Amino acid sequence: MIKRAVIKLTGAVQGVGFRPFVYNLAKRYGLRGFILNDGKGVIIEVEGEEKVIKDFILSIHNEKPRLANIFSQSVEFFEELKNYENFKILESNSNTEKNVFILPDISTCDECLRELYDPSDRRYMYPFINCTNCGPRFSIIEKLPYDRENTTMKKFKMCPECEKEYTDPSNRRFHAQPNACPVCGPEISLYTKDKQLIAKSLEAIEILRSLILEGKIVAVKGIGGFHLVCDATDDTAVSTLRERKKRFEKPFAVMFKDLETVKVYGDPSNFDEILINSAEKPIVLIKKKENTDLSEKVAPGIDRIGVFLPYSPLHHLLLKIVGKPLVMTSANLSDEPIVKDNEEAFEKLSDFTDYILIHNREIKNRVDDSVVFSVKDKMFFIRRSRGYAPLPVKLPFRLKNKVLAVGGHQKVTIALGIDDKAYISQHIGDLETLSSQQNFEEVISRFFELYDFFPGVVVSDLHPFYYSTKWAKEFTSKHNLKLLQVQHHYAHALSLMVDNHFQNGKILAICWDGTGYGTDGNLWGGEFLVCDYTGFNRVFHFDYFKLLGGEIAVKEPRRVALSILFKIFGKDALSLKLPPLKEFSEKQIESFYTIWEKGLKSPLSSSVGRLFDAVASLLNIRQTLSYEGQTGMIMEKFYDYTVKDHYSYEIENGLINYDSTFVDLIYDKSEVPIKVSRFINTLIKIILDVSKEFDLPVGFSGGVFQNKVLLNLLMEEDIKKKFLYHKNVPPNDGGISLGQVIHNQFL
Repeated sequence: MIKRAVIKLTGAVQGVGFRPFVYNLAKRYGLRGFILNDGKGVIIEVEGEEKVIKDFILSIHNEKPRLANIFSQSVEFFEELKNYENFKILESNSNTEKNVFILPDISTCDECLRELYDPSDRRYMYPFINCTNCGPRFSIIEKLPYDRENTTMKKFKMCPECEKEYTDPSNRRFHAQPNACPVCGPEISLYTKDKQLIAKSLEAIEILRSLILEGKIVAVKGIGGFHLVCDATDDTAVSTLRERKKRFEKPFAVMFKDLETVKVYGDPSNFDEILINSAEKPIVLIKKKENTDLSEKVAPGIDRIGVFLPYSPLHHLLLKIVGKPLVMTSANLSDEPIVKDNEEAFEKLSDFTDYILIHNREIKNRVDDSVVFSVKDKMFFIRRSRGYAPLPVKLPFRLKNKVLAVGGHQKVTIALGIDDKAYISQHIGDLETLSSQQNFEEVISRFFELYDFFPGVVVSDLHPFYYSTKWAKEFTSKHNLKLLQVQHHYAHALSLMVDNHFQNGKILAICWDGTGYGTDGNLWGGEFLVCDYTGFNRVFHFDYFKLLGGEIAVKEPRRVALSILFKIFGKDALSLKLPPLKEFSEKQIESFYTIWEKGLKSPLSSSVGRLFDAVASLLNIRQTLSYEGQTGMIMEKFYDYTVKDHYSYEIENGLINYDSTFVDLIYDKSEVPIKVSRFINTLIKIILDVSKEFDLPVGFSGGVFQNKVLLNLLMEEDIKKKFLYHKNVPPNDGGISLGQVIHNQFL
């Protein structure tokens, strides 16, 4: 019997070649009707035999384009026919509620790469080649639905040949919104830093090659913003870049032309290779090889390197023509967002660079590179951004309200909670500067526009001085909305629960990081929380110590070590001959003791991140820091897996007392690697001891659990007890907006 079916699909079904796929599939099955995009996904209406329609629907799922992801489906059959004459692709419907998946920017596909290097192809060496399987998406979209007139490509009128491809359902560029060629599309231009034009198109890349090999620093506009680029094998060039950017030790990411070249400089696992080669092309942290020609200044003091492959045609051309691995680091001033606009580049980057390569395709949404690492064939995010954002995370419940979650203060992301999904933004960064705060507000505004969204509830951190908290208070007051404030580590725990699609019952969430504002007004960071979606109980935590001088102690491990020595030994600590005491004059030490004793500008902290700092100071590994998490990364290098013993500690009345841990460490005469290993083993033993107290699932969140050694050791314990780890968001503060979204569920 002939019937009419209305099929509605949600998910990643726009901008992936889904409509031409369905068009050709309908032709194959002899069905008549139409397909169109709307604000929620796609609507397909077909007429034909009921069994044929059901086979057609099954084929949609089994044969869909590789980038498509169907999230939900509804099908209704009707006996009333409309007697369609054929199958058509109709114009998009933009008048519906907008919560369709916006695709991330997608790395260049193999088919486009073949064309890029084919001298007979009309897009030979064209740095903006793309199709429905690859190219910019999120970075160019202005509003939904995802059609060319709603992207920054609308200014480029397609030539007849591109128009023909765009309108041909059998062509892989059918409705590829960024479709372009050298005749009608964007072009690149090379300038001096004082805005003097040097060359355009392929000539610009050829000249750029010579400049890079001469040791020059160049800014290159990519998909989601500008990179600062130099020859990664040139010590002088890398040193110059560090000096100009005032980034003296924090590692630089390096782009390699292919996986084989990566293996010359690093030692990726088989799983790392999969991540490096994936369509998302994130920066992947891998083991660094010794004795290569890579500059030691790329990643000083650590045994890892951040590697990634070209993900845009421009990158492919640049890496192929230059023939060297290239430093590719985000182009920004300290604590400011990545530069995305041409004029902004000339204004802000001229002090860093010698030359600037721009293009005239506008970047609407700035997007930093994603950063990941792996442990035992599991991927962990450090930064979830290009390639992944803004794809949603599915929630275990449907939300009662539309929720805006504004994250914390560092590594900020925001999230929109809509129905049973959380749409998490790209990495925004730390909200330290006016520019970063403006970017934070800009991202919120963009997400409101894209999803036609306005919240019923806003959720922020508890910390009263975070810019995100202050913004949330002003916004909710202005619009008469409800503001919820969620304790930082509980947000970590909620994020972990959502990430594992945990639905019922409680978990023991072990949340360790550098800083989080506690319900008692102290700075938490070594927490054991028994929690569910309705609330939490802080069952254990590391004993408090004082942060000498407050915020400055976060960057000076020697101050944390001093505080712990004062805590353990009192005034006798002044006579100890230990590295942190040698960092200051006798008068300064006495002054610090007075500050400690009276608690002047010395907030209490339970942070495990700071305990790592204290150990690094006592072992004279680091006394001051150049970047967050530096001590943990350095100490990974020292860990010896043959060391099985640990230091002593006490657990009583909900407190983890580490005094004896530090006494043992101070009087341990072993080499530094043995002492580092025993300290980390102590943390693992504490986790296992506390876990035994609760018949609950145990999970880990917070920046400390980006430490590969800790994760490796915990995973070895998985045989005895199944642990929960993050999957879709970082364990650091980049993941807490997800936890903030779900907290609204039962309120």
